[in-house]
Amino acid sequence: MSESIQQALVYLGAFATFGLSAFGSVYGCGVAAASAIGSWKKCYAQGKAAPFQLSILTGVPMSQTIYGMILMGEVLKIQVAYWPTALLIGFLGGLAIGYSAAYQGRAAAGACDALAETGKGFVNYLIVLGIVETIAIFVLAFAMMFMGNAGILK
Repeated sequence: MSESIQQALVYLGAFATFGLSAFGSVYGCGVAAASAIGSWKKCYAQGKAAPFQLSILTGVPMSQTIYGMILMGEVLKIQVAYWPTALLIGFLGGLAIGYSAAYQGRAAAGACDALAETGKGFVNYLIVLGIVETIAIFVLAFAMMFMGNAGILK
């Protein structure tokens, strides 16, 4: 296989990391946003103040896109001869980070509903959302540690 094809496959793995992470963030933010809108509607219908914190909960899954971007930069440093590793890290890393964002969004949707209903627990909700996000941070850190220890970086 030519070196230019191998380089293209490294690029594919790198962008897969970012793209799959971003897909998860889009889904997670979308689910949380839909819940926030519904929660605000309930507040308005009941004559209650609509909590601004729902906007914050809606945006929490965006950070996984940043983790995907960081990992993409590291995958781009993989030597072309190790293109299968770039694809593996790119797709598996991107999927894991993306799933973290998707499920974080689903949890944020529940937090939006609970906060609008009770007006309490915002910090508790952020804590549990942070626990879900920790998985994405682990994937990023361990993938970077693996690449560094494997001696596959340029």
